[in-house]
Amino acid sequence: MAKDSFLVGLIGAGIGPSLSPALHEREADRQGLRCLYRLIDIDVLGVRPEAVGDLVRAARDLGFDGLNITHPCKQLVIRHLDALAPQAEALGAVNTVVFENGRATGHNTDVTGFAASFARGLPDVPLERVVQLGAGGAGAAVAHAMLTLGAGRVTVVDALADRAAELAASLNRHFGEGRAAGDTPDRLPRLLADADGIVHATPTGMAAHPGLPFPADLLRPELWVAEVVYRPLETELLRTARALGCATLDGGGMAVFQAADAFRLFTGREPDAVRMLGDIAELAGVVGAPK
Repeated sequence: MAKDSFLVGLIGAGIGPSLSPALHEREADRQGLRCLYRLIDIDVLGVRPEAVGDLVRAARDLGFDGLNITHPCKQLVIRHLDALAPQAEALGAVNTVVFENGRATGHNTDVTGFAASFARGLPDVPLERVVQLGAGGAGAAVAHAMLTLGAGRVTVVDALADRAAELAASLNRHFGEGRAAGDTPDRLPRLLADADGIVHATPTGMAAHPGLPFPADLLRPELWVAEVVYRPLETELLRTARALGCATLDGGGMAVFQAADAFRLFTGREPDAVRMLGDIAELAGVVGAPK
């Protein structure tokens, strides 16, 4: 008899506003499944990120089917797992853990989630020269996704020069020498003047970090702009870019497609990502969102 009840959760810091519980539980309801999705917030628990191993073991022992993992635990969790899927191993980060037969296997659906969102939302844009702002956990995933999608060269810009250089070196090892480079924010004017598009992968633009990640006068109509932030769906960067006539992509698609991939891993059922896109638009408060 097929399993029809699932217990999953999310481990991370400051995750109270997460839309993951609603995305997973709504899709499960529509498929006639019972899904309980619990937030395991290390800030609320008063434990350090290094406690992620204890939390994973406890979830496995309590009968959880799987977990999502977010900041700041995506790298720390790896040493506590029994196996890694190839994507997670290549990236060195895990955002989904599946428990099966007493074993914990780590996956990364951020890469596939961003790739699916980009292919759907910006299918025909040029990809020869891509600038990416941000080399953190989300940045590593989207840089992998952009090169998987066929970007000629991705220049990763980060305020921490070493972090940008390390990510670029990792990308070159995986995709081939010369496919990636690291750089610093002071070089953005020159980089964007020659770029086809920019991927924004820093927290700037989130409700708690409003504003633009770089001066608006660096934008031009020929530049496409892809955003990772999804709360709000329309960041100041996207609003400014759209007003100039840039092709844009909000962060909602990445949130939905990575959740859809995780839902498939947890349940073995095929999610309806289009329905879930309607969910996130509604949950994030977009006026006129599809129901």
